[in-house]
Amino acid sequence: MKPRGDNRRAALLLGAVAVAMTGFGFALVPLYDIFCQVTGLNGKTGVIAGDAAAELAVARERWVTVEFDANVNGGLPWRFAPAARRMKVHPGEVAEAAYVVENLSGQAVTGRAVPSVAPGPASVHFKKIECFCFSEQTLGPGESREMPVRFVVAADLPERVNALTLSYTFFEVAGGPAGEDAI
Repeated sequence: MKPRGDNRRAALLLGAVAVAMTGFGFALVPLYDIFCQVTGLNGKTGVIAGDAAAELAVARERWVTVEFDANVNGGLPWRFAPAARRMKVHPGEVAEAAYVVENLSGQAVTGRAVPSVAPGPASVHFKKIECFCFSEQTLGPGESREMPVRFVVAADLPERVNALTLSYTFFEVAGGPAGEDAI
């Protein structure tokens, strides 16, 4: 009868390990987001309130070039591009750029933009004040729109960094404008 007790104990142990691994898997997403925000890994940008951005010290003696990039994920029927490819900003100064998006399909489509900044370590110094990436965007058939992004490059950006690239990739949101999954 000893083997039956050992089997039961092993089954309970394996079940507990499976439950722990599942819980750890769900915890990884928020932990990874926090890790990326703290380290700047993966080019994740920060957010700052407009009134806080207005109080930042501006480094008028220095210029940083911000380049803009736009991508559309595979099946999303949109054209997406920056209105201007680059701009020069003073670190600490609030700046505004725009992207233009157009729905090339004959139906309403909802998308969400995911930003990143390169080089990665500099991303912690790039703060968005206002951005179309904060929410889903729904475009009607053939609709086009100019979408602004207000940002500031922090004055404590390392001196060796004199150029950043702000890149967005638009992904289609499942369920579309009505919020229901497609059948």
